[in-house]
Amino acid sequence: MSKIVIASGNKGKINDFKSIFKQFEVVGIQSILEDFDPVEDGETFKDNALIKALEGAKRTNLPVISDDSGLSVEALEGAPGVRSARFAGDDATDQENNKKLLQLMKGEENRSAYFTSVIAVAFPDGTAYTYEGVVFGEILEAPVGTNGFGYDPLFQTLDGKKFGELSTDEKSEISHRKRAIDKLLEDENLFNRLQS
Repeated sequence: MSKIVIASGNKGKINDFKSIFKQFEVVGIQSILEDFDPVEDGETFKDNALIKALEGAKRTNLPVISDDSGLSVEALEGAPGVRSARFAGDDATDQENNKKLLQLMKGEENRSAYFTSVIAVAFPDGTAYTYEGVVFGEILEAPVGTNGFGYDPLFQTLDGKKFGELSTDEKSEISHRKRAIDKLLEDENLFNRLQS
């Protein structure tokens, strides 16, 4: 069975990919490289996804999948963007990031925002594929719901679904990551390479 490495220590994310790539042995990168911690200094989600996937593939000599995602707010010129996890500081909690976002959005009429997920699949020879998924919506005036993580309590889709109120299964059906994964699953060239 061919092996695929996920460039993440997040067990939930690893399990998500295990359910997609059932015909492969899927492992987290920390089970191979305990010190894997590339500097994500790209200017876009695609840049950062590729940084992780390419470095992982080079060091493990195996196909590596990574993803990078975050929230972009129109009124903040795309912020927090690639700094979504570190918006209120390098070690910021979700609550601190949400608090900063609400402070910056106080009184703002344009609340348009979108979540982006870019999944990268890299091979040891340096080639890579990327897939992007986006969900459009708006920033709420205050947190709603107790589900999800990150900015979920502040995000509502264009058709009124509040991420903070959705179950994991409900969110996974409409999320930005799901949309990126759907594009990946449609790529026959990728699966042919993984199986060769």
